[in-house]
Amino acid sequence: MARSIKNPKKAKRKNKGSKKGDGSSSSNSVPSLPVKVWQPGVDKIEEGEELQCDPSAYNSLHAFHIGWPCLSFDVVRDSLGLIRTDFPHTVYCVAGTQAEKASWNSIGIFKISNISGKRRDLVPPKATDNESDMDSDSSDSDEDGEVQNGGSAAPVFQLRKVLHEGCVNRIRAMPQNPHISASWADTGHVQVWDFSSHLNALAESETEVSRGASTVSNQTPLVKFSGHKDEGYAIDWSPLVSGRLVSGDCKNSIHLWEPTSGTTWIIDTNPFLGHAASVEDLQWSPTEVDVFASCSVDGNIAVWDIRLGKAPAASIKAHNADVNVLSWNGLASCMLASGSDDGTFSIRDLRLLKDGDSVVAHFEYHKHPITSIEWSPHEASTLAVSSSDNQLTVWDLSLERDEEEEAEFKAKTREQVNAPSDLPPQLLFVHQGQKDLKELHWHSQIPGMLMSTAADGFNILMPSNIETALPSNDA
Repeated sequence: MARSIKNPKKAKRKNKGSKKGDGSSSSNSVPSLPVKVWQPGVDKIEEGEELQCDPSAYNSLHAFHIGWPCLSFDVVRDSLGLIRTDFPHTVYCVAGTQAEKASWNSIGIFKISNISGKRRDLVPPKATDNESDMDSDSSDSDEDGEVQNGGSAAPVFQLRKVLHEGCVNRIRAMPQNPHISASWADTGHVQVWDFSSHLNALAESETEVSRGASTVSNQTPLVKFSGHKDEGYAIDWSPLVSGRLVSGDCKNSIHLWEPTSGTTWIIDTNPFLGHAASVEDLQWSPTEVDVFASCSVDGNIAVWDIRLGKAPAASIKAHNADVNVLSWNGLASCMLASGSDDGTFSIRDLRLLKDGDSVVAHFEYHKHPITSIEWSPHEASTLAVSSSDNQLTVWDLSLERDEEEEAEFKAKTREQVNAPSDLPPQLLFVHQGQKDLKELHWHSQIPGMLMSTAADGFNILMPSNIETALPSNDA
């Protein structure tokens, strides 16, 4: 699968977001024409029409960039609280650039604070005319698609940059020691970094900085591994063994990194071999310390046990095309999700592997390659998916179609919803507006918050119909 971001340029755009059935609307300059619900993959944008974000679909929506486009990023665990539901929010991230010239690349370590938003009911209570006016004022969106609390200030963006040799194919922060990150470079090197000084400086500062003007520091990585025979994209830290890492390359090799102290590793030069083509993604088991999974361009998923040697413990023909991404469910560890180059994604129950058919759900909604997939850290049945069709979708596998409930909802909200009748009932939310979506992550400490990166920058979003089912501090 081609991973690079073509023609990387900084860009602004209007966001297009949606609730289930898509809450984006299409309108043109003729006042008499009605606003209608946008149907992704069905409707065409006619001349003079444009998509506009429906701010009522989000509790929060913000857009930003750090200069060059980023193919990969990771949310950095912080010490601000394990479960945070009250606005404003603060997030820390690391991201790697895809610059026009190799020498211009960097890793960005950034903090965004004062992230504003609001809580909304799925079906708003009836309001008087005065209340309706107030609600309308407080939910206006600015040109970056930002949903704000009435009168609240814009988020504060702080950025520090570290020089990186070559483009960053993927970057991951260690969950146990979040100041440690591993990066995969298109030069074929895997490097481990200590960003503690940068994160500490960001934590102590409240001064906003320019995205493009930040000084780039030249920092030596803790480790620079040159044992891979090609570049790669697959890399994952163990959630159970602090510092344990696996990295996979485009020549089908997987290497195991074992920590010997906080800043040194023994890297096994004898690789795990079992795929016939590029290893695209790796995921450690959330419950078994010695087990990880891999997926490949060969269409297979392999499950490995590092105690049993360098061959897979199990191999599954998962898709009819490249398997691009994996996600192992942290709340239901028997469930493994995978996304393919043909736009399909599947859910497997690993307990059924011995029976031959472990697929418990298979979706063909997206028509272009799946670029990222991740289970929610707060809801065992919920996962998010991004695709090259410029859609980020959220799915709840526990949902079933209830025609009476749908009719009642439409009657209460008086919406003329013209969504296709064959939409999967598990499709909870569709977010649009980003070009060439590459990666998404849930925030493990802020229920309902998603972040995504694309050719034209980052989005932070909190769909209004997701957080309602999550823990709340509101009393």
